[in-house]
Amino acid sequence: MTDAAVVCRELDCGEPVEALGDNKAHFGEGSGQIWMNDVDCSGSESTLKNCRSGGWGVNNCGHGEDAGVRCSGVRLVGGSRCSGRLQILHDQTWMSVCDAAFDQQDAEVVCRELDCGAPVQVLGAAAFDKGDNQMWTQEIQCRGNESFIRLCPTSHDIQCSQENSVGLICSETVRLVGGNSPCSGRVEVLHRGQWGTVCDNGWDMTDAAVVCRELDCGEAVEALGDDEAHFGPGSGPIWMDKVACSESESTLKGCRSKGWGEHNCGHGEDAGVRCSDHKQSRLVDGSHLCSGRLELFHGNTWHTVCDAAFDQQDAEVVCRELDCGAPVQVLGAAAFGKGDAQMCIMN
Repeated sequence: MTDAAVVCRELDCGEPVEALGDNKAHFGEGSGQIWMNDVDCSGSESTLKNCRSGGWGVNNCGHGEDAGVRCSGVRLVGGSRCSGRLQILHDQTWMSVCDAAFDQQDAEVVCRELDCGAPVQVLGAAAFDKGDNQMWTQEIQCRGNESFIRLCPTSHDIQCSQENSVGLICSETVRLVGGNSPCSGRVEVLHRGQWGTVCDNGWDMTDAAVVCRELDCGEAVEALGDDEAHFGPGSGPIWMDKVACSESESTLKGCRSKGWGEHNCGHGEDAGVRCSDHKQSRLVDGSHLCSGRLELFHGNTWHTVCDAAFDQQDAEVVCRELDCGAPVQVLGAAAFGKGDAQMCIMN
């Protein structure tokens, strides 16, 4: 995907959606010279020719191994990879889309084209800033099942200004499952509309840091693997193996790996992550996220709190930080189990 990103950027074709290879010549076999092999882009290059490779014409390949790229003719800017102001590539120009020309069915196509999750919200009135692009003012009339926005019919023009550019939020393509908060758990990736797991071969703190940053979950605290499936085994496809992030990536999908679905793993090797969650407190072993044993994060370690050091006013602060309601009851005597975290002694 790092190499694909350079190609898409060089061609002004938006974001990379897929880097296609795995000895399949997805778009058919070429002919003539195979000029590049073992391509190793850092992602910052302006052209593919500037990327490292094994040398011009040096290869041990056949045309059955010709690489392919799928770039997207749409992009979302001003947010994340899966949220932001919608822009469409037309005649080599990126154009913002009028909010009156776009609806939920159109959003389903855009989110699918970007290999993001389902559309969460369509926002008008330049919710992600108005930008300075030209405006795409034709009404888009997708049925919702198209693979690409360019396949959708369009109709009459709509009068529109940059103040009415449309924004879109699609659900993200990575999640953490089985932990005690949205910021810890088994790593799962959405690809081609299906959630799958990540094998823990080579899984480390650099990879975990990319996941935590993508989910806005603070810093990576632990990268969990070692054939233990710490948060339980997942199900479905194992999408990624031998992940090797450089930590500059904005998404896990942008990291190097063996290739989509290429692995020699079982779900007992599913990788996990624990992030700091930005928050300095959490409730564990309760029936839901707003009840449980209180733990505070300090010095990269979670600590439990002595019941003698905590009162109703403290509880009000914790409940507010966790975006829960008002405190109902403060319980001592290890009411939610004594846990195994270090004790935090408060003055």
